[in-house]
Amino acid sequence: MSSPPIVVKIGGSTLGSHDTSLKDLVTLQQEGVGVVVVHGGGNVISQWMQRQGIPPRFVNGLRVTDGPSLDIVVAVLTGLINKELVCLLHRFGGRAMGISGIDGGMLEAYIANPELGFVGEITRVDPEPIKAILNCGFIPMMAPLAMHQHDGSKHAGNPLNINGDTVAGEVARALGAERLIFLTDVPGVMDGSGRVIPHLDQRRAKLLRQSGVVSGGMIPKLDACLRALDQAQVAEIIDGRQPGALLDCVRGRRTGTRIVSHL
Repeated sequence: MSSPPIVVKIGGSTLGSHDTSLKDLVTLQQEGVGVVVVHGGGNVISQWMQRQGIPPRFVNGLRVTDGPSLDIVVAVLTGLINKELVCLLHRFGGRAMGISGIDGGMLEAYIANPELGFVGEITRVDPEPIKAILNCGFIPMMAPLAMHQHDGSKHAGNPLNINGDTVAGEVARALGAERLIFLTDVPGVMDGSGRVIPHLDQRRAKLLRQSGVVSGGMIPKLDACLRALDQAQVAEIIDGRQPGALLDCVRGRRTGTRIVSHL
């Protein structure tokens, strides 16, 4: 890996009929750009939970995950969604390897808020397996799960559900990524009037977070951007539903919200 990679977070809701994100990823790979992908899958998980009679619940954008829910989360993320994305990337001419944060012990976490159930807060990231996959010429396609740290607790060594946005931020930070890009189903970070904010620095982003202007699923995205900016140069939140959105972003034709340490 000659230069720092780009970390891209793909939300399941952005993958639609007009979406070109996976083709954009293949184009970047063919141009020699190192890309690490963290994928979500919240909508599909919710659908499978409802089939099992389990109503989805969220607190501050984070899914409440009890035991039966965790089984569904692990099966859907590491099985159905991860492998479908890998198949699609290969169909488009790319090379990808499907993994989760559990594999190789890449992500360790603990249960910070018992009210959320088996939802983890990351305590350790080992970037070496990710670098090895990149160096072999593959795109690491990561499902956002972690292993509970071996602390003697009841759930030690078992899977934990981690918000995909959080995983993307922590992975970008650990890799010293060049940039972190969130492909979302909204145009960017909005102000109180519903207008997209094109540029933010860390100070203003924190103020938006604290004031309550940012809410719901945007909270973990903004938190992840702020965390990643400890090491990454820039973080961007863009509308992944737009054709060519990822390539446009990488090549400087920006839409959405760009977040930097200092404006």
